Amino acid sequence: MLHEDKEGLKSHYADRYALLEAIGKEKCYNRILASYNARPNGPDLLFLCRACYGGVVRFRKLDGYMSTPVGIHYPISPESFAHRVDIWHARTRGTRFVHADFADAMALAEEGDLVYCDPPYVDSQTILYGAQGFSVHRLFDAIAECKERGVYAALSIDGTKFSGRKLCDVPVPENLFEREVFLTPGRSMLKRFQMNGRSLEEHEVSDRLLLTY
Repeated sequence: MLHEDKEGLKSHYADRYALLEAIGKEKCYNRILASYNARPNGPDLLFLCRACYGGVVRFRKLDGYMSTPVGIHYPISPESFAHRVDIWHARTRGTRFVHADFADAMALAEEGDLVYCDPPYVDSQTILYGAQGFSVHRLFDAIAECKERGVYAALSIDGTKFSGRKLCDVPVPENLFEREVFLTPGRSMLKRFQMNGRSLEEHEVSDRLLLTY
């Protein structure tokens, strides 16, 4: 919809935000969550992604229901959302979005292409994003196949936690990557929500960027 009907995308969000203003954030969220779980659809999921706790979408393995509660924050306004839609409509012009298994998508890459992988992190996200069934070893195999074909690959994965006191153990195969870089995005997002109002100096994190080139 970002490409084909961006004004419709804005309207979907604005309609649900209007309900929030009419009946309150928590009641609105629960009503839209129930609507989505009864009949999964894009417009409901769009709003839920902006309003759920920490922006983290979780689905129950038993029945596929989205289980994330409402966030402590207030969702962005329709005006702010519309501004973002306009920006990303322009930035992604000419881009083709594909919903597919990562290995199938990576198999399409040709020599000289760059594949960027951002999987669930093995140390901290085993209960998020359906990561219980995710195999990082299968991802490493797909990266190895890309490397053999002359496809460049970059992988973001766990680095350090607790302000450098813990180096996360990631089962990286030997000789698969040529470089390892540690990047510091700041303080833990989940801790920021869990420790609302408290100091986070002890929760600086870093990400590990692994490159096959």
